[in-house]
Amino acid sequence: MRCPYCGGSETQVKDSRPSEDGAALLGRRVCPDCAGRFTTFERVQLREVVVLKRSGKRVPFDRDKLQRSIGVALRKRAVDPERIERLVSGITRQLESAGEPEVTSEAIGELVMAGLKGLDDVAYVRFASVYKNFREAKDFEDLLGTLGDGLLAVGAETDASPDPEEPEPDAPPRRRAVRS
Repeated sequence: MRCPYCGGSETQVKDSRPSEDGAALLGRRVCPDCAGRFTTFERVQLREVVVLKRSGKRVPFDRDKLQRSIGVALRKRAVDPERIERLVSGITRQLESAGEPEVTSEAIGELVMAGLKGLDDVAYVRFASVYKNFREAKDFEDLLGTLGDGLLAVGAETDASPDPEEPEPDAPPRRRAVRS
């Protein structure tokens, strides 16, 4: 393996152990040329999976790209990194063990959306807005409506909602803002 610092081709493994979830081996390496130290990950790959893009192009499945996409959706969200790793590993395992040599990018997107929906609603909406190419606020309203009763769709009104012009009983009178 090449050294990421100096490009030397003869790095040595100093320590090797399983990762926390047991799905990979962590290897600590050192370069004898520059003394640089770095970590490598070794994972099991069940089979080569090819992704069929919407454009018709075929590319090899890239686990790192999947992880980056999920990471973008989860940016600044309080989700345990171990849960994220389990989601990425689970999707990867599903794709590799499905028995199909090709999988569509749409199928991968649906797996990610299903995983994010169970992990974090905000990340789910973020990912869906890009994946489904949202163009207007109505697209968000429709998606939020599918998340359940705990979330309110922006601008959605039901028959049970009070008339905005009429104050609720026993409520103090509302003041209207005066704009100049």
